[in-house]
Amino acid sequence: MSKASESGGAVEEILQRGVIEIIPKAEFKEALASGRTLRLKFGLDPSKPDLHIGHGVLLRKLRLFQEMGHQVVLIIGDWTAQIGDPSGHSVTRPMLAAEEVKENAETYMRQFFHVVDRDKTEVRWQSEWFNEFTLADVIRLAARFTVAQILQRDDFRTRFEAQKPLGVHELLYPLLQAYDSVAIDADVEFGGSDQLFNLLVGRELQQEMGQQPQSVFVMDLLAGTDGKQKMAKSLGNTINFEDAPNEQYGKVMSLPDSALVDYLVLATDLPDEEVAAIRMQLEGHTVNPMDVKKRLAHEIVSQFHGDATAEEAAAEFGRVFQKHQTPQEMSEFLLAEISSYAVDDKGRQTQRDSTRRMYDLPHLLHDKGFAGSVGEARRLIKQGAVQVVEGPGKGSVKGASAELGVGSVVRVGKHRFLRIVDADQEESS
Repeated sequence: MSKASESGGAVEEILQRGVIEIIPKAEFKEALASGRTLRLKFGLDPSKPDLHIGHGVLLRKLRLFQEMGHQVVLIIGDWTAQIGDPSGHSVTRPMLAAEEVKENAETYMRQFFHVVDRDKTEVRWQSEWFNEFTLADVIRLAARFTVAQILQRDDFRTRFEAQKPLGVHELLYPLLQAYDSVAIDADVEFGGSDQLFNLLVGRELQQEMGQQPQSVFVMDLLAGTDGKQKMAKSLGNTINFEDAPNEQYGKVMSLPDSALVDYLVLATDLPDEEVAAIRMQLEGHTVNPMDVKKRLAHEIVSQFHGDATAEEAAAEFGRVFQKHQTPQEMSEFLLAEISSYAVDDKGRQTQRDSTRRMYDLPHLLHDKGFAGSVGEARRLIKQGAVQVVEGPGKGSVKGASAELGVGSVVRVGKHRFLRIVDADQEESS
């Protein structure tokens, strides 16, 4: 779709949906109407390896501007990621090794282009300019801002006033990110509302250095699956781009009803008119929220896995969670594979030769990837989120050990299952 073919109404929708603020809006609209190709800056700090649909709110907006003919410039923050963005953090974040950042960046790049058009994206690495920085360059950059200006940032000021640790390297983060805008001559920078301070520093630095200052496009933040806190990997409330289809579908179906409209607005491309109609139906109690969740889940799974897979995920959800059957596909482990987790009735490791015996579930679930830590596995068990739903040992898991045998199916949380099989079953599957 060319810029010339865009109707005024469509542009206004793009400028309003999910948008908190455009600074300054009149200047941005003037640049948009000029007919020139705008350079749209978006930076990613590869501090963690996964992108989630909270990131997707911004990426889908970038894609719309690409379709209008504008140039997205993706900046891989291989320098700032080593510092760690302190936004919203009450403590100093640990610095990452360059090798870890590079590995994360490769994963980010693959996931970024699930949404944004690769052919219409210019990829830049901060190391292109910061590798050449000298100490004199850093001092000259820092000299353009005062401590008072930097302490206007809420999280910095809060920590400073509370006499909590605030590293000097953290104060450099917004300055380095701002310099990215100078390095690529950005016309517009996109970010979430938690990034507003950083975005405005970029605008200010450009003006200081003789460039036309960028406009700032501030997007709303998507709540996590708890419907309360912002979606963040550290909070364990994400729906990731590369989650399995059934997991994505199930996570959407577990959303609180209060989050549905925000998800429809921020995480889908459903027309505004349709979203408004669904909002009215929910408010008037003329639609079952479960039906809205199914529609939302289908839209999200389709974005990353296609319509056919979304239909399969819907059918699987109905089978497992509405008809209370076990999934057709799940992780399987040979009984012999888990023998090292066998324990006696006092929880001590044992090598008893039996096809049905007690197993140390916290360590088993962690080591097999069903919990992020042994502690998390114990919490899941304590919360009643771990059950043996089929086969030997069937029933609720009450303690740290449970009886398992060939044919046991363990359910972890709402969406993850594992089955214990023997060698003959594995060979025939």
